[in-house]
Amino acid sequence: MDRLDRKILRLLQEDSTLAVADIAKKVGLSTTPCWRRIQKLEEEGVIQRRVAILDPVKINTRVNVFVSIRTNAHSMEWLKRFAEVIQEFPEVVEFYRMSGEVDYLLRVVVPDIAAYDAFYKRLIAKIEIRDVSSAFAMEQIKNTTQLPLDYLVLDKESGERAA
Repeated sequence: MDRLDRKILRLLQEDSTLAVADIAKKVGLSTTPCWRRIQKLEEEGVIQRRVAILDPVKINTRVNVFVSIRTNAHSMEWLKRFAEVIQEFPEVVEFYRMSGEVDYLLRVVVPDIAAYDAFYKRLIAKIEIRDVSSAFAMEQIKNTTQLPLDYLVLDKESGERAA
């Protein structure tokens, strides 16, 4: 990976619909080498997928709920079952296994508190959980899908880590 790859990644994180010719022009390459670099980044799994970012207000999922879950079960079987259960819920947009006091953290998006209550009841009907604590976001201050690229380790030939 080099500085050109990093520039390409920055552009794609901002707008994945950019034409390859436009990306090539912005990074100082011709179209074919730029396309090859993008293909390589996809093959290596650096670019996992390209998606559309939807407006939550326009699709009626304006409420973000952070759900902290604690369990008494700490077996691989329970974790596998819990992960399978969570996959059944499209409202869960993020799912993490945590360190510390909380075992799992979910970000759930719903239209309102009643929809969250219905989600909660469906969840506890499917799997036993010791404790569930929910925090409703009052305001979203920052939301991005762009990962920082300053930590990207570049090839030795460039001799740089960040620019």
